[in-house]
Amino acid sequence: MENRTMKEFIGEVFGTFILILLGDGVVANVGLAPRVAGTAYNWNTITIGWAFAVIIAVYVSGGISGAHLNPAVTLGLAVRRGFPWKKVLPFIVAQMIGAFLGALAVFLIYRDGLQAAGMPNVWSTGPGSVFGQAWWGSASSGATGSYSMLTASIAELFGTMVLIWGIAASGDMKNMGLKDNLGVFIVGFTVLAVGLSLGGPSGYSINPARDLGPRILGALVGTKGLFDGLYWLIVPVLVPAIAGPIGFWLYDMVVAKNLPHKE
Repeated sequence: MENRTMKEFIGEVFGTFILILLGDGVVANVGLAPRVAGTAYNWNTITIGWAFAVIIAVYVSGGISGAHLNPAVTLGLAVRRGFPWKKVLPFIVAQMIGAFLGALAVFLIYRDGLQAAGMPNVWSTGPGSVFGQAWWGSASSGATGSYSMLTASIAELFGTMVLIWGIAASGDMKNMGLKDNLGVFIVGFTVLAVGLSLGGPSGYSINPARDLGPRILGALVGTKGLFDGLYWLIVPVLVPAIAGPIGFWLYDMVVAKNLPHKE
């Protein structure tokens, strides 16, 4: 691996580590709260925590690698923005490693509470997650609460595309792109909007590494049922990976080609 790619690899590992440290961290913090008080579980806190996790992670690592932190973004940039295909696999591997290590750090921080609670799923989205148990009770392997796998897939498709639209717009100076690195906040607010508005059916993975890396860690530390059925592969991994390139393509077709030319 050449020197520049190695530096970008490290940036993606560290940025994704921060993303999951803070993102799964807020899930663990809030998800364990019902053990103390029945009204303590707060979806708003989860979505706000994830939004700031994205903002901080991107600010820290953006200057090194561009802070993809998400295979859906990396694939979309390769398909529609000329990102070198030879870097796609190293970036995705880095994101997976960072996500796994971030989840490991959350485990170390919340180990006592997690073990006392029976090692609940604070790692990944979908059936069996703290969110699903808190709101719907026990969920089957084929659905999140009362939502089918198909519906959850549709939610992930639109959620990931909205994320991509926010990313594309934030850096598009022909549109209303922000200067002085303020676009990071638009990306964070986009994640907040997706969580608040579209996150119910699936738990809004919108990032294959965000879901799969922590899921592997969770299985290793004793959380049960994380790989039951095919939900774990289809909804939080394959659908966002497909939606990333589609999102960039739609932005180009609907928005970019229709922007007025600026002098």
